Amino acid sequence: MHQEKQESQDGRILLYEDYNIRVSSQPNVYGEKFVLRLLKKNSNIKNIFELGFPGTEENLRRSIQKKNSITIIAAPTGEGKTTTLYSIMDYLNSPEINITTIEDPVEIRIPGLNQIEIDEKKSSFSGALRTVLRQDPDIILVGEIRDTETGEIAIQAGQTGHYVLSTIHTIDSIEVITRLRKMGLSNYDISSTLATAISQRLVRRLCPKCKKERPYTEEEKHIINTIGERYQVPFDLNGFTYDAPGCSYCNNTGYYDRIGIFEVLDVNDEIKEAIMNGKSSLEIRKLALAQNYKPLVVDGIKKILNGYTTLEELNKKLLIF
Repeated sequence: MHQEKQESQDGRILLYEDYNIRVSSQPNVYGEKFVLRLLKKNSNIKNIFELGFPGTEENLRRSIQKKNSITIIAAPTGEGKTTTLYSIMDYLNSPEINITTIEDPVEIRIPGLNQIEIDEKKSSFSGALRTVLRQDPDIILVGEIRDTETGEIAIQAGQTGHYVLSTIHTIDSIEVITRLRKMGLSNYDISSTLATAISQRLVRRLCPKCKKERPYTEEEKHIINTIGERYQVPFDLNGFTYDAPGCSYCNNTGYYDRIGIFEVLDVNDEIKEAIMNGKSSLEIRKLALAQNYKPLVVDGIKKILNGYTTLEELNKKLLIF
């Protein structure tokens, strides 16, 4: 980073053996504001189900083991999209499959993958993606769809026999369709290529050392039952929930580590037709809810019932009450 420049900058610190540190600076009226993002180097990639992915391995295979299509993971910044992508890559990785990734930067190195790091001064996602298509890949990971050009090439890659994985910034999986439309991609291209949209959030996991079980309060039962009725999902509230008192193990926070909550939109023929006909996101949501689509809050409640997190923690992410 340039020490003498008074402008917004991005950089990184590479001095430490165990961590990469991403740095962002922003001038303001009091001087400069810095944000550091820590990422463990060469940390073990977690199994996708350890991250909290719902359903069975069969559900996962149906969602991600496809050709001629694109899978997009959607979430705001800092909600674990990259970690989920790496877990999916690790799951799909095998010697007979040519997997190429285009990232900015390469955050975790995985043996057996062809990982390309983008240098903004020399290349772009779209330029690197054009070159990769001539490298005979089976699976392509594009770190993020940021603009129309990258979106168009990613869609074309999916249409020409490749399986493409990428991320996008939206609030949920249905809004992926709206975001692609706003980028100028046609309804035909989206409906013919988008196979799966996955949305996620990270919630803090209860500390295993100090969590204490207790019965649900009447207010908690009302909130959970209301959500269950809205989405036709019965929740069993005969068990216990947990308080998070805090201890030395969790630095008196009551929580240790994080777990993902997910929603998965599998784009079937009916949803493809709705996209093709230019239906709004509200109409597509109604159609998806009538099938097997369940929104983030449903998986979040299941994580509470299984003792992973609390209703208060879920509310911080989704504002359910």
